[in-house]
Amino acid sequence: MAPNDSAETNGTVADGTRGSVANRRKAVRYIVPVAVAGVAAATIGLVPALASSGDPDLPEITAQELIEKIAASDTQQLSGTVKISTDLGIPSMGGLAGSLVPDGGGDRDGASADPQTKLTELASGTHTLRVAADGPDKQRVSILDQASEYSLIHNGDQVWAYDSKSNSVYHAEGEAGRDKEKAAPDGVPTTPKALAEQALKAADGTTSVTVGGTAQVAGRDAYRLVIKPEQSGSTIGSITVAVDAENGVPLKFTLQPSSGGKAAVDAGFTSVDFKKPDASSFAFTPPKGAKVTEADEAKEHGKAEAEAEKAKGDLGAFEGMNVIGEGWNSIAEIKTPGGAALPTKESGEVPAEAQQFLDALGDKVTGKFGSGTVFKTRLVNALMTDDGRVYVGAVTKDALVNAANKAG
Repeated sequence: MAPNDSAETNGTVADGTRGSVANRRKAVRYIVPVAVAGVAAATIGLVPALASSGDPDLPEITAQELIEKIAASDTQQLSGTVKISTDLGIPSMGGLAGSLVPDGGGDRDGASADPQTKLTELASGTHTLRVAADGPDKQRVSILDQASEYSLIHNGDQVWAYDSKSNSVYHAEGEAGRDKEKAAPDGVPTTPKALAEQALKAADGTTSVTVGGTAQVAGRDAYRLVIKPEQSGSTIGSITVAVDAENGVPLKFTLQPSSGGKAAVDAGFTSVDFKKPDASSFAFTPPKGAKVTEADEAKEHGKAEAEAEKAKGDLGAFEGMNVIGEGWNSIAEIKTPGGAALPTKESGEVPAEAQQFLDALGDKVTGKFGSGTVFKTRLVNALMTDDGRVYVGAVTKDALVNAANKAG
């Protein structure tokens, strides 16, 4: 029989012990729908994919003990193969990254290898990766395609990214290299352990945390930690983390939406080795003829574009954020500068292909707040009102409309 700890938490974790993972989240990061794909991709950027067979018979363990096992894990060396399947319920990004995300997806100024934009490709479909890590200063991830490969290498204060398709290289060193070491936007977890810990931050009085049996992932015995919101209105149904029974390393992360159907994110190792990777895994020399873009150059280019957009009165900046509600039902209220209406295709401020993408996600809604459009994915939804307010969170459309009505 596989162990099954069914104890729930109401401000405590499983056995009644209030741990650090049970602390209420003090801040919630939100994004508008045009960036949902990019952030979701970065969030799972280095999380490996599923390879499950059989349910091993393991000693019983409580949810609290399993959480402590994750926190105590000091494994820093591994290599393996990764498979990531993502279904956020959004249209294919295709070539829209350049329209929806600054500097995204194109070869502009040779910056197509920049990890800040390249990882948006993981927002949909199934991808195979190779990963390696040797402590906090050495990591490598390669995204494999049929005819090309994208590699991101962090070695000390050096970060290299290479896109074989465009033969372009991105390079950061010194402080820029250290800032880029996680290869993702600020605040976004990019390892299995970091992703699990991020999910566990929600384990407060609005959450049930249990042990849901055992699994075998990439030939490793594992326990299943199951995290479920107890509040209604959340788009998240459950999060399951397969935790290595021996060393506490999260091997698999599955996020199931409350709407049902296939997992929105199903990511885990297909093979894994916890031995020290060869030093050559973290060495890189730009290929002959490759165009190299330095981080400072790309940063200055992005800053110039941002200033230009702001000067045109576009979405250059929001007037801060107000968080409505708590726990899984937290909603961010953001106001555009001066209450300006959001840019549209008709105003000439949004490319036609980008508007088509957004229209495919949107539902027109009305209420006491006025009128607006709800942009939908299977996880994050956002209401953009016609008078320049944005309400965004991992909640249903009705929850967003209710929040806007109450805010007036």
